[in-house]
Amino acid sequence: MDNIKSGFVTIVGRSNVGKSTLLNRIIGEKISIISSKPQTTRANLKLIYNSLDSQIVFLDTPGIQNPKNKLGEFMLKESRSSLRDVDLILYMVDVNFEIGELDNLIIDILRKINLPKICVINKIDTLNSEELSKLVSKYEGMELFEKIIPISASEGTNVYNLIDCIKSFLPYGPKYYSDDMITDQTEREIVSEIIREKTLNLLRDEIPHGINVLIEKFSVRKNKPIVDIDAIICVEKKSHKGIVIGKNGDMILKLGKSARLDIEKFLDSKVNLKLFVKIDDDWRNKSIKVKEFGYFRK
Repeated sequence: MDNIKSGFVTIVGRSNVGKSTLLNRIIGEKISIISSKPQTTRANLKLIYNSLDSQIVFLDTPGIQNPKNKLGEFMLKESRSSLRDVDLILYMVDVNFEIGELDNLIIDILRKINLPKICVINKIDTLNSEELSKLVSKYEGMELFEKIIPISASEGTNVYNLIDCIKSFLPYGPKYYSDDMITDQTEREIVSEIIREKTLNLLRDEIPHGINVLIEKFSVRKNKPIVDIDAIICVEKKSHKGIVIGKNGDMILKLGKSARLDIEKFLDSKVNLKLFVKIDDDWRNKSIKVKEFGYFRK
């Protein structure tokens, strides 16, 4: 079937501009994890939007940051690799962030790429019309973007107009994925990310970035509609292990309950979730460990 608009769209920008929030809004499901902390997304993730007249394959990318360790180097490579073999680039900005060094780095990269680009200005619900007009003029003055679309990803404002704009840049072609597929992630991978999201939102700022979650067991009971999941939360320091567990196990119980509720909603099933904590010293600076935990170009 070649009479639909179909193609690949990457979304790039600095950390915490709302890329994952926007894609979850477009897809209609919570697939990309969300946190107020930077560098929540670690690897490129495909999310698939299906409609009667289109299929848009979005690439959610790690926010571009100056790398501080081996994991950061991988994340930067992921972001840059997403700019290859796509039909359209969305450059997303947050109205609350001044244009800085990282933004200028991204803009310089985009100028060298011969692909159509849309500037998506997010969180317009926090601006008045005069402020928004000035900001739009600033990005128009760069003479880099075919379109500039102001939105609010959290409120849903102008998101459908953005989708229509994206479609206008895509070629006619086949569907690359079946209609019932909304991501290339497996259930195990999504469950792992849900648990990691809870650590990002419930633990101290310096701890979650050194956390990785491994799913050791994922099985459905034969005679009961229950999914048994064992997950290992890997931390970098002994002191972090104590914080994750908490006084009398309070924190790990809180993490487990919050994660279980979201996992049950995602799987549409009762879940028996067991969490364990393991120390992997300074794993983000060890190439072997970074690859072992799944952060490598596939």
